Amino acid sequence: MRKAIIFLLLLFSMQNTVAQRNVILLIADDLGTDYFGCYEDAQDTVDLPNIRTLVKRGVRFQNAHSNPVCSSTRASILTGRYGFRTGVGGIVGGAGGSNQLPISEKTIPQLLALYKPAIAKANIGKWHLHQPNPAANLMNPLSLGYDRHEGPFIGQLPSYTNWTKYTNGQASNVTRYATSENIDNAVSWLKTINNKQFFLWIGFNAPHAPFHLPPANLHQYTNLSGTAPDIRNNPKSYFKAMLQSLDSEIGRLFDSLKVINKYDSTDFIFIGDNGNTAVTAQISDTSRAKGTVYQYGIHVPFIIAGPSVVQPGRVSSQLVNVVDIFATTLELMGDTAWRNNIPINKPVDAKSIVPILKNKNIAIRPWAFSENFKLIPDESDAKAIRNLDYKIIKFDNGKEEFYHLAVDPGELNNLLTGNMNAEAITNYQYLCASLSNLLGSTAYCNTTLSVNNTLPAANEIAYPNPFVDFIQMDKSYLDCSIQLTNINGAIIYSGKEIYNQNFSAIPAGIYFLKSINGIPFQLKLVKIK
Repeated sequence: MRKAIIFLLLLFSMQNTVAQRNVILLIADDLGTDYFGCYEDAQDTVDLPNIRTLVKRGVRFQNAHSNPVCSSTRASILTGRYGFRTGVGGIVGGAGGSNQLPISEKTIPQLLALYKPAIAKANIGKWHLHQPNPAANLMNPLSLGYDRHEGPFIGQLPSYTNWTKYTNGQASNVTRYATSENIDNAVSWLKTINNKQFFLWIGFNAPHAPFHLPPANLHQYTNLSGTAPDIRNNPKSYFKAMLQSLDSEIGRLFDSLKVINKYDSTDFIFIGDNGNTAVTAQISDTSRAKGTVYQYGIHVPFIIAGPSVVQPGRVSSQLVNVVDIFATTLELMGDTAWRNNIPINKPVDAKSIVPILKNKNIAIRPWAFSENFKLIPDESDAKAIRNLDYKIIKFDNGKEEFYHLAVDPGELNNLLTGNMNAEAITNYQYLCASLSNLLGSTAYCNTTLSVNNTLPAANEIAYPNPFVDFIQMDKSYLDCSIQLTNINGAIIYSGKEIYNQNFSAIPAGIYFLKSINGIPFQLKLVKIK
C-alpha cells in the first residue's frame, strides 16, 4: 500500500511538472505590422528570423488591436480593463498627459500570487505607468504584484547607451545598449529562480525613438553611418536596424532558455504596443499613425507561441484585443478560476484567447474596442469599435466616422457622408448599441441614417426582438442561409428554415444573426424567457 501511495504521488508530481507552463510577454514599442513580411498589410520588410520562429510555433493574429499609445496599452494588459475604467487613456508624462495607473487595480502578478504563491514574477524593461516622482512611485511595480522590476521607469530613453535603470526602486546609470541590457537582466533573473514556474514581462524600448545605430553585431545594415544628419534623413533605415537588433536579442533569450531547460515549457506572447509613429509610417496620411484610433494606430503584430498551441503555424482572423492578454496569461499559467478573485467594482474586459490556441474555431469577442483620451483633450481623443467587417470612430469632439473595413481597410470612405445600404445600417446600429452598452451612455447613437435601396430596415429583418421561442424573417430573406450564434461565437443554428426552429430551450441572453449567403446582414437579437 505504501509503495502504491508513493507511486501515485510521484505520478501526480510528474503530471504537474509536464503541465506546468511559463509565460513570457514580449512588448515591442511603437511597432505596427508595416515591417513584418508575415503580415498581409506589410509595406516594408525586415529580416526577423527569431520572431518568425514564433509564427511557426504558434498562432498569428491578423486582427489584433491595441490602444494607440504605450501607457494605455500597458495598463490594459496588466489589468485586463479598458482605459475608461482605469483612467489611463494616454501617455503618462507625455503630451496631453494621462492619469497614472491606480495601485488599487488587480493585476496579472497579484492574481498569480493568489493562485500559486510560489510563481516567480518579474517586470523587465520599460514601465511607463507612473511618474518617477515622488520616489515612492518607484516601488509601484512591486506594490502591483511583481517580485522584481528592473528597467527604465519613463517612456522614451534619452539615449540607448546612457540611461537610468531602476532595480526595485534603486537607480543606477547604465551605458550598456538598452535592448541588450533588458535581455541580460531577464536571463540573470531566470537563473535565480531555479525550477519555479514564472511569468516574465519584458517591455522593450526598441524600436521607439531616439533612432540610432545599434551595435554592429546585432543587425545587418552595414551602410548606415550613424551620424546625426544621416539619422535625420533616413529614420526608417535606423528603425529597421533597431528592430532587427531587437530580434537578435530575442534570439539570445531563446538560446538562454534552451540552456537552462525552460524553452520547451514556456509560452511566448509577442505584441507591438501601438502602431508606428508618423516618422516611420508607411502610409501617405501620417496623421493617422500612432496616437490615433485609425487602424494604422491600433492594428499591431500579435503572436502567441509555445507548447500550449495546438497545431502551430496557424493564422487566426478572429478579433483580439490587448486586454485579452490578461485572461490568456492567467489561464496559460493554470489559473482558470481567476474571476473569483476579481472585486465586483473592478469589472474585467479581457476574454481568454486560449480556445483559439487550442484550435477551437470560435470567436472570443464579437467586437474590439480602442480608445484615446488625455488630461488635456485634443482632436485625436476618440473611441473606436469594430466587428470583423465594419468600424465606428466616435471622436470626443462630436465628429463621427464609419468604415466598411472588409472592402476599405485604409478607412478612406466614410459611409456617413452618403446613403448606406441595409447591411451597413444594421452593422452601424449594432456597433453603436454595443458601444453605448459598454460605456453606459445612449449618446453614441444619434446619427440619422438614410438607406439607398428598398430593403427592410434592420429591425424588420428578423422579429420579434427580443424573442422568446421562434424567430421570424422578412420574406426578402427566406432564401438566405442563416446562422445564429451565441455571444461566444458558438453556432446555435445554421440553415434556411430558422423560422421553423423553436429556441425556447436556449438560455436568455444576447445572440447574433447573420446571413451566410444571399442578401448580407448581421444583427443582434436578445433572447428572453
